[in-house]
Amino acid sequence: MFGILATVLMLIWLLHYREGLDLDSSNPYRVFNVHPFLMFFGFIFLVGEAMMAYKTVAADRPIQKYVHMFLNLSALVLGIVGIHATFKFHDKMNILDMYSLHSWIGIGAFCLFILQWLFGFSLFVFPRASVVTRTRLSHWHVLGGRVLLYMAICTALTGLMQKFTFMQLTNNRESYLINFLALSILLFGITVDLSVSLGRYTSHN
Repeated sequence: MFGILATVLMLIWLLHYREGLDLDSSNPYRVFNVHPFLMFFGFIFLVGEAMMAYKTVAADRPIQKYVHMFLNLSALVLGIVGIHATFKFHDKMNILDMYSLHSWIGIGAFCLFILQWLFGFSLFVFPRASVVTRTRLSHWHVLGGRVLLYMAICTALTGLMQKFTFMQLTNNRESYLINFLALSILLFGITVDLSVSLGRYTSHN
């Protein structure tokens, strides 16, 4: 529910208040708008859904595993496009890259996510480790995913705050919209994390 709400608020903000989205536009701001949309819906939202796939997908364990892997891979690809959009915007506007806390946390989280995906693929899919090794390391894989989700959400919230400051918004409808968007993203992450952690606790008891 919070993920859908955040997606709707994001689209309202970008389409109604911020001129829309177009990666190939001559308008640099429309190019930039691809970044927040893909980094939330294409990355955070899909990663959250991937984390919950073992509970939400009504299928056998191997099918759940492949859905989990595919959603994370889709998030990775869309995240690359989203990052490309912000670098393209910076080039158009002659803005320095990687100068803010938002960008530092974000690129760190994304690089670690790539390593997490490669680790998970090689450990659980191909060439696939032994049962003992998978059992021993699965806890760390889940823990790493939870940490990366919160890092991604921290990146999103600092990015919204940075954009809020650049636009010098005060007490108006757009400012309220951004605040509710940020809260929705945070609550999405919390509910996903609770779903995953409580699910594992229940399965072990």
